[in-house]
Amino acid sequence: MRKRVWFNKRVGKARKQTVRGRWLAAQRKVRELAIVGRALVSTGHPVMAQIVPMRFCNLSCAYCNEYDKVSEPVPLDEMLRRIDDLGRLGTSIVTISGGEPLTHPELDEVVRRIRKVGALAGMITNGYLLNAERIERLNRAGLDHMQISIDNIEPDDVSMKSLKVLDKKLQMLAEHAEFHVNINSVVGGGIREPNDALVIGRRALELGFTSTIGIIHDGSGQLKPLRDNEARVYFEMRGMKKRNYSRFNHFQEAIAQGRPNEWRCRAGSRYLYICENGLVHYCSQQRGFPGVPLSGYTHEDVKREYRTAKSCSPNCTISCVHQISYIDHWRGPQSETVSPGNDRHPAVPELVSIRGADS
Repeated sequence: MRKRVWFNKRVGKARKQTVRGRWLAAQRKVRELAIVGRALVSTGHPVMAQIVPMRFCNLSCAYCNEYDKVSEPVPLDEMLRRIDDLGRLGTSIVTISGGEPLTHPELDEVVRRIRKVGALAGMITNGYLLNAERIERLNRAGLDHMQISIDNIEPDDVSMKSLKVLDKKLQMLAEHAEFHVNINSVVGGGIREPNDALVIGRRALELGFTSTIGIIHDGSGQLKPLRDNEARVYFEMRGMKKRNYSRFNHFQEAIAQGRPNEWRCRAGSRYLYICENGLVHYCSQQRGFPGVPLSGYTHEDVKREYRTAKSCSPNCTISCVHQISYIDHWRGPQSETVSPGNDRHPAVPELVSIRGADS
């Protein structure tokens, strides 16, 4: 009951719609449409890459396997080289993830370099380190999109990413951010109160942001069917306004119902995951495949992985990979097969041991 009383007393206005803000939003929309058009015309370039400048995270969410407490930031010069390599491949969207990217001391320069190579610049963050000055810096750097993940209303031992802690940060974003903001809530994975996602989603819309909901996967990105109350919340969230691209396919809908998906995963081709060691992986949950340095990744590699089916795809829950792969669902039959997660999958310490390959 206390969490409902707190939330009912919240304050904060919807984000300002300035002339400059509307102009930037219109420019983003034009660039996004151009990205889709280019992807429909050509299959020879990555549409999206996620890149990790910092494996360290200031939080320790119980369900997360994408952070540590010891890593140093990737040096700026190395990050700029990696962004240039993504530009060489013709990557359309580069999303900074982690760990927690806001712990990187020179993140603004990374964002600037993404924009310089002609890509759309995005970021996934827990939002804890945001303040008005940091938001303005990201505006000046040219950030296009920010996603903040909020898991519950009040922090607990599963997740500290709570609306109670982050609501003031959201109000600052509503006042200062010139980039698009999406608030993502989750169900599954030990989140205790599925209904919190509905409260978080409504708050996001109230502040003028978009809202999405994700399903937490197991440790290898595979399907964990939702319980009845989790599925109910998921489908109610799907009905909210301000829908985005992820609402236009049935990928997560099947996951919510415990059903596998039949699709052509284009990881390693249309979607790349670049770890802190500068290696290309299919996604955050299949590190080690193909596990080669980005500096040597070529258009031939992109074409090969485009044709390669991944045996983990039917029960995959990594929606960002599916959303990008969905562009090509109607073409490009896959003639080769690889099985991520089997005995060829190296352990994370082995990835750390080969840092010298690209750093």
